[in-house]
Amino acid sequence: MPRPSGPAAGAAPAPSPAPAPAPGAIGGATNPPPVGAAPASVAPRPDLLRGVQWTDLPNWSADDHLAALRALRNACSALERQEAWRASCQSARSSDAERTAREWFEANFKPWQLTNPDGTDYGLVTGYYEPLLRGSRTRSPSFSYPLYAPPDDLITVDLTMVAPETRGLRLRGRLDGTRLVPYYTRAEIEAGRAPLAGREVLWVDDPVELFFLQVQGSGRVRLTDGSTLRVLYANQNGHPYRSIGRALIERGELRADQASMPTIRAWALMHPDAMRELLNVNPSYVFFRLAEDDPRSPELGAPGALGVPLTAGRAIAVDPRFVPLGAPVYLATTRGTSNAPLERTVMALDTGSAITGSVRADFYWGFGEEADREAGRMRQNGRMWLLLPRDWAVQRSER
Repeated sequence: MPRPSGPAAGAAPAPSPAPAPAPGAIGGATNPPPVGAAPASVAPRPDLLRGVQWTDLPNWSADDHLAALRALRNACSALERQEAWRASCQSARSSDAERTAREWFEANFKPWQLTNPDGTDYGLVTGYYEPLLRGSRTRSPSFSYPLYAPPDDLITVDLTMVAPETRGLRLRGRLDGTRLVPYYTRAEIEAGRAPLAGREVLWVDDPVELFFLQVQGSGRVRLTDGSTLRVLYANQNGHPYRSIGRALIERGELRADQASMPTIRAWALMHPDAMRELLNVNPSYVFFRLAEDDPRSPELGAPGALGVPLTAGRAIAVDPRFVPLGAPVYLATTRGTSNAPLERTVMALDTGSAITGSVRADFYWGFGEEADREAGRMRQNGRMWLLLPRDWAVQRSER
């Protein structure tokens, strides 16, 4: 679900031994490829991979391998255009794979445990979801907060052609004469500095929920006639995300173990005069587009950075410098604020500005109130195993 975001909104720091992440937002994705693109797979760093056996994956045998296979088939709509994945995708569609999903994975893939540069194998796992807002196609006193399409003066520069080693990095800004300068910040956009008149996509009734929609990057808006539209990430102003939850912690308004989406919502309701200033702490601003239609099955979310719709409970955002987009990953973590295990095969379909590092994931919970609750309280330790086709050349000694 392409969007700028990061770890749970100022939630409590991850317990040791997870490495400390940069303070982030509520979910995970940004800087996606053009819609429909299939980015070439990265070559995982061999020094951060540890060859293991299937029995080393916690509760591997208890996973719903058929659900994992179907999630892989979904990802194959993009992956099969890459040579490295073509044979695996063709095999995944066979009736034999359907009948014996676990055995099929074990025969066609090799598990590699992802590690950190310091040799540890734990990292931070957060959650994200697809929010639902109330809105209208026209402005009114009840619906006065706009979702904007990208402005005409926003320039996006892909650095790949200039410096191939920067693949996936993009600069955003605007022209000031002949100079490319940073685009307007959130505060400047809210003050009317950017030329956005006439770029309104929809109008919604709540500025805090609009802020969370920008963090998540995509969502749904229920209109006054009862119909629902999907809004998707279209671009971003180029400024880094700063967590408003972290800002409230630093100001002493919330304790670290209190900060979550529900508590931030409650704080905003109690401090309406200070709400706008708090939101402007985050200079990042997201622009949207309407989905062409909404014919997908309810379990499929908006497209992630790979251009593939996300499947609730079977998709994560990752750092694509270490995990090939589209690859299956076995994730072992726990549910938010509990020790209940969350262990399953998921697909690396998304990215995020605060999703950085080899052992780092943002778990996609899906759509609805339960997904909202689960995502908002998730900030857990976790381990990850990259599942690569057996013919993928990884120059690393196996155990």
